[in-house]
Amino acid sequence: MNSAGKLNLGQVRQLVIAGWTGRDVAALEKHIRELEALGVKRPKTAPIFYRVATSLLTTGETIEVLGDHSSGEAECVAYSLDDGIWVGLGSDHTDRKAETVGVSLSKQMCARPVSRDIWRFGDVAPHWDDLVLRSYVGVNGERRLYQEGSVAAMRPLPELFKLYGEGESLPAGTAMFCGTLAVHGGITPSQTFEMELDDPVLKRKIAHRYRVQTLPDRG
Repeated sequence: MNSAGKLNLGQVRQLVIAGWTGRDVAALEKHIRELEALGVKRPKTAPIFYRVATSLLTTGETIEVLGDHSSGEAECVAYSLDDGIWVGLGSDHTDRKAETVGVSLSKQMCARPVSRDIWRFGDVAPHWDDLVLRSYVGVNGERRLYQEGSVAAMRPLPELFKLYGEGESLPAGTAMFCGTLAVHGGITPSQTFEMELDDPVLKRKIAHRYRVQTLPDRG
């Protein structure tokens, strides 16, 4: 099977950001230190689940943010839709300044760009660890690789579902961002953010790109 679909955001009634989902303790610690360097406190638990307003989800190609202190993070996004579990791609775009005040606060500050394209989870579950996440940032006209690695760096989806709820599936109508990878060269605000989920087994790819428009911060 090689089922693909298009996301209907109208079916999403609950949005969850799963944080600190790494399987590799050393890699998880590296990402924690990246954020600690910006003044972000360590999480109380790992993983931890943040509830976020569903209205922040967008498949648009531009988001507006306050100031120049936010950045994207490529993640797999799981959806519990009317016809089962699907997987897409999203950016946990976060206001890093607000994050130093409170992570839950920062999660409400920015739109959450997601791909229109989604895959049925059952089609990729047998080779889940072969999937690869990548992202690229565009800064002053220069594009560079920002993140790259196997989704095996994060906990398997059924494990995250079980930790969040009471079973090995998401509650109906739920979207869950499933964790991210460490970045190359430090956390970087950018004018554009590109991300992709590569399936080398079924030879297909989900990609999404968005532009970041900054609004003036008047204090």
